[in-house]
Amino acid sequence: MPLLVQKFGGTSVATPDRIREVAEQVRLRRRSGDDLVLVVSAMGTETDEMLALARSVADRRSGREMDMLITAGERKATALVCMALIDHNVPAESLTGSQAGFITDETHENARILDIRPQRVLAALQGGRVPVVAGSQGVSTSNDVTFLGRGGSDTTAVALANVIEADACELYTDVSGVFTSDPRVVPTARRIGRLSYDEILEMTATGCPKPAMRSVEVARARGVRLHVRSAFTWEAGTWIGEEDPSMEQPLVSAVTHDISEAKITITGVPDRPGIAGALFRRLADLDVNVDMIVQNVSADGVTDISFTVPRRQLGISTQVTRDLGAEIGAGGVSEDTDIARVSLIGAGMKSNPGVAATMFEKLGERSINIEMISTSAIRISCVVRSEDVVQAVNVLHDAFGLAEAS
Repeated sequence: MPLLVQKFGGTSVATPDRIREVAEQVRLRRRSGDDLVLVVSAMGTETDEMLALARSVADRRSGREMDMLITAGERKATALVCMALIDHNVPAESLTGSQAGFITDETHENARILDIRPQRVLAALQGGRVPVVAGSQGVSTSNDVTFLGRGGSDTTAVALANVIEADACELYTDVSGVFTSDPRVVPTARRIGRLSYDEILEMTATGCPKPAMRSVEVARARGVRLHVRSAFTWEAGTWIGEEDPSMEQPLVSAVTHDISEAKITITGVPDRPGIAGALFRRLADLDVNVDMIVQNVSADGVTDISFTVPRRQLGISTQVTRDLGAEIGAGGVSEDTDIARVSLIGAGMKSNPGVAATMFEKLGERSINIEMISTSAIRISCVVRSEDVVQAVNVLHDAFGLAEAS
C-alpha cells in the first residue's frame, strides 16, 4: 500500500468544520488503501495571534519562552484532528515534535533539524493508527522545545517523509497548486501540473509563498516527491520532482515577484581588495540574507556597491554598512524601500537564448526602468520600482505565453 505524508496548513484546519472535513478525507483515503501520516499546522491565524499576545505582555521576549508559546498552537490542532479522526472511526495518535523524534539545534525561533528518530511514528503505523504529528517543532540537544520558524510544518512533513521512506509528501493548502504567477495579481495565471525541484526552489526564493523554501531544499536533497494541492477542492495539484531529461522543458514556467526587500547603496567605496568581503561577512555574521549585489566599475579609485536585504532586516543592515563606511572613508550610505523584484523562472532557459532580451524589451516598452539584474541558469531577476511591479508581472506573463488558454 502507498505510504503518504499529508501536511495540512493553518487554513485547512482553521475551524471545527474544516477539521471534520480533513478527518472525512483521511477516512476515505484509508479505505482506498493508503497508509497515512499527518503533519498539522496551528489553526488559522493562531500563530500570528500568539505573537501579538507575546508583544502585548513583554518588550523583551526570551527565545526559549517564545518557542514554548508558539508551538502550543500546533499541539492544540494536532489533538483536535486526532479527536475528529477517532470520531470518524479512524484510529489515530497525536505526537508532539519531540515525541515524533525531531532533534534540532539550540537555535530558538528558527531551529534546524539535526536528526529524526521516528520510532513512535512507525509504531503507530504498524499498530493500524494514523500518526498525527505537530508541525514546525522539535526538541533541542539541550532538551528545550524548539520552533522551526514560519513555514516549518512543510519542512517537518518533507523531512518525515524522507526518513520513513514515504512514496510522496502531500502539502495541503488553500490553493489548488503552484501557479504561473500570483493569481491575486495576474487574473490569467494557471496552475502548473509539474515542476522540477530547481524551478520551485527558484520560485520560492523569489516570492512564491508556498511551499516553504526550506522544505523544498530538503525535498531536493533527499529526492522526496511533493504534491501541492488544495484541502478545499481535493483536486490534483502540482507535482514537484526531478527534472525529466527526456522531455522538452518550458521556456518560462512562471513569473514571480517580491515586495519584501529593500536596497542599500554605499557610495564612494575605496576600490581595494577585501572591502566587499568585510561588509558581507559582517552582515552574514548577523544572519542577514543578502540577495542581489551590484558593484559599479571603479572610477577615480572609488566605486559604489548596492545590495538588497529583507526589509525586516533593513535597520541592522544599514547600521552595519554605515559603521564600515565610516571606517573606510566611504562617501555615504542610502536606503530605498520603494523597490520590488520580478523574476522569470524556467528550466528551458538553459538551452534557449534570448529570454533576457525579451524580458528587458517588454519592460522597456512599458517604460519600466530596471535598477538591478541577477541571473542563474534558470532564473532572471530585475529590481524595479514598487509601483511598477504589478504591471511588470502581467506584461511578462503575457509576453511568454503563460496566460490560461481561452
